[in-house]
Amino acid sequence: MLRKTRTASQLQDEVSRRIHRAPEVVEDGVKIRVPRPQSQEPDASGCNWTMKHFGNAIGFERIVDDALKSVQKEYNLSEEAKDLSSLFGDPPNS
Repeated sequence: MLRKTRTASQLQDEVSRRIHRAPEVVEDGVKIRVPRPQSQEPDASGCNWTMKHFGNAIGFERIVDDALKSVQKEYNLSEEAKDLSSLFGDPPNS
């Protein structure tokens, strides 16, 4: 299956959405911190990103893992590198 590409923020939002809609998470009212995706060499399935160190996830590891795996099956991390210096224009000449 060909994956769609998404930015790091979009992937982070999608994983968070899937975790926080799980009935157990909703019922307990817990807020799980979802880290930014990290680029990696494509794995055996072709996925080019991962996430590690979810916060406040003790007891919800299965839900976190299921959400992460389902998003990884659907999306790859966009490889567009953004030049952060261009956000602020060229530095002034001193």
